[in-house]
Amino acid sequence: DGRLTFYPGNQTVDLPFVNFMKRYGTVFLNAYTNSPICCPSRAAMWSGLFTHITESWNNFKGLDPDHVTWMDLMEKHGYRTQKFGKLDYTSGHHSVSNRVEAWTRDVEFLLRQEGRPMVNLTGDKTHVRVMEADWQNTDKAVNWIKEEAINLTQPFVLYLGLNLPHPYPSPYAGENFGSSTFLTSPYWLEKVTYEAIKIPKWSSLSEMHPVDYYSSYTKNCTGEFTKQEVRNIRAFYYAMCAETDAMLGEVISALKDTGLLKKTIVIFTADHGELAMEHRQFYKMSMYEGSSHVPLLVMGPDIKEQQQVPHVVSLVDIYPTMLDIARTPAPRNLSGHSLMPLLRGKAEDEASPRGSRPSWVLSEFHGCNVNASTYMLRTGKWKYVAYSDGRSVLPQLFDLSEDPDELTNLAMKFPVIVRSLDKILRAIVNYPKVSSSVQEYNKRQFMSWKQSLGQNYSNVIANLRWHQDWLKEPKKYEDAIDKWL
Repeated sequence: DGRLTFYPGNQTVDLPFVNFMKRYGTVFLNAYTNSPICCPSRAAMWSGLFTHITESWNNFKGLDPDHVTWMDLMEKHGYRTQKFGKLDYTSGHHSVSNRVEAWTRDVEFLLRQEGRPMVNLTGDKTHVRVMEADWQNTDKAVNWIKEEAINLTQPFVLYLGLNLPHPYPSPYAGENFGSSTFLTSPYWLEKVTYEAIKIPKWSSLSEMHPVDYYSSYTKNCTGEFTKQEVRNIRAFYYAMCAETDAMLGEVISALKDTGLLKKTIVIFTADHGELAMEHRQFYKMSMYEGSSHVPLLVMGPDIKEQQQVPHVVSLVDIYPTMLDIARTPAPRNLSGHSLMPLLRGKAEDEASPRGSRPSWVLSEFHGCNVNASTYMLRTGKWKYVAYSDGRSVLPQLFDLSEDPDELTNLAMKFPVIVRSLDKILRAIVNYPKVSSSVQEYNKRQFMSWKQSLGQNYSNVIANLRWHQDWLKEPKKYEDAIDKWL
């Protein structure tokens, strides 16, 4: 959650290396994902293109494996490149459950698709390495810096992808369990200031926007939660962020120890945020700030120190920025703009040769846990969220300066603003058309999957992640799918 990198979010947990990057570099106060879910978000970051252009519709459908990324171009222009850890930007990953839930989101049924969010404390006050796989990848990156990077005569680019602070799989929920367990150790929990944790306000279930209600239900969050439960989920999430920060610290320390820090640009960001029980949801897949607002910190030579940039930016800006750093020409068709003028502390009018940076960012979502394609336009103090064809589902409008918690939908109150923002949105993306093509794609994919299973279909679909609901009335749900098809 990008809001943890600046005040007041940073009061809840100690993040020393994020703070180090703020002191010696620049923090973006309004950085957004272009799609609040792993694979489509990463597809946007690695391609520099909006989600509707790459057609990365869900966690199963990302970029083609042969897509030219910024790292490919940097390698072509003489950079030594190295990747460790989670990449997750090409098609074909994630569980069958994840795919089928995304394809069937237009079906007229409500099924819980996740385990109920919960916390799990492990180890004792000496237990530092909770997310072992991430630590192993961090060790690999550190060793590469100390053994390889230090001896290179050419410039290098190193990518380290971490899983944390993503919640962990929840085996109690069955074989297709979702990842709804917030897991940490007492060592990391001590870094969290419990008194500073805000308990989010919730609308009553009956007052929720219909898409939010669907999301809350499929994420298994419509039941009763005590304040203590909510506070714990948030605290454990912050503790997981503290562990992530320590991994960032290992990389910064390795650069410092080798004398490379002074001549290396370091970028810290994320594919999406975490709602951590805001708006009666956990996970991402939402345009609310907790889910769509990402951290973005940059430090290094020529980067202005102790700078806070208020401009709206998004992950598609990473591609042209990397090429700008490498002094390599960028492809013409990119959706993003280089961040280098802002990072050097220059005025907007000295921006990139491609013309000035737009005053808006776009995020869109077409995957599971949400029953309509969603489009978010963030510009100035406004956040405008449109759904589906723009007619069948009411839009949302939030004034983030007055209502940072996004509790009051102003769409009915300000129809003129809604119309003007909708016009800008439609100029960027013909969203009714995109929504319709996603619906067709979902149907095609589901049909071919169903046919591939033959006689086994009923058994397989009944035992996906929603099995606890499905098995009570399997015929009802199969009929709903047939009706949709």
